[in-house]
Amino acid sequence: MLSNNIKMDLTNKNILITGAGSGIGKATALRLASLGANVVLAGRTEVALQTTMDEIEANGGNGFYKSVDITKETEVKTLIDDILNKYGKLDGAYNNAGTIGAFLPLVEQSEQDFDTTFTVNAKGVWLCMKYEALAMIRTGGGSIVNCSSWLSKGALVGSSVYSGSKAAIDGIMRAAALEWAQHHIRVNNIAPGGIATQMTRKALQSEENVVAFGKTHPIGRLGEPEEVAQLVAFLLSDSSSFMTGEHLLIDGGYTIPGQRS
Repeated sequence: MLSNNIKMDLTNKNILITGAGSGIGKATALRLASLGANVVLAGRTEVALQTTMDEIEANGGNGFYKSVDITKETEVKTLIDDILNKYGKLDGAYNNAGTIGAFLPLVEQSEQDFDTTFTVNAKGVWLCMKYEALAMIRTGGGSIVNCSSWLSKGALVGSSVYSGSKAAIDGIMRAAALEWAQHHIRVNNIAPGGIATQMTRKALQSEENVVAFGKTHPIGRLGEPEEVAQLVAFLLSDSSSFMTGEHLLIDGGYTIPGQRS
């Protein structure tokens, strides 16, 4: 029987966050550390990872960081091995790393644009899930959360390849949730709407567009990375122990059918 007093507590849980140098990844790393987790920060930019870890340690948190290219299988495997060597097990993972790619009309996109976006957003997440799950199977289970997007079920002009790459990991997640439930591994995807990050600004191209896009959300603004981090923390904690295979929107009501004229 589960306790009636389950709390969002991650004390001594060992959790990997990819794309942890900025935006939602950084906000999530800070939040998980504040809840007691040992956080492992991964990403391509070592300086950004160091900055995040410095902030975590300044607030009394623990963990380490490693520069990793998630599209390279050997690097992902080595990252997971390093976590197991240091902590003995992996309890959770937030696969946040991704790319906006070339936000252009489909006929203006190149084959390289397609390959790059799918390699990072689909293959990279798939590789992380594979090695995270292998570690969790050996040590009794865990929770995996992937960062999808509202665009996996919607569209903007120029989003065709990005939307497709995020829809791909939604499909991967559902099958993985079925395969790994017997191993006590839960797998869920979050789907942020408009969040105030550099990636959003890159996609929208100007601050004027960013402000205008925020106003199209029923809640009247873009979301903050810290708000997404709260949802990730919930899914990684025992508070969500009966949830798996879910695609959870966090979008300020943007995708409510018929809300836009």
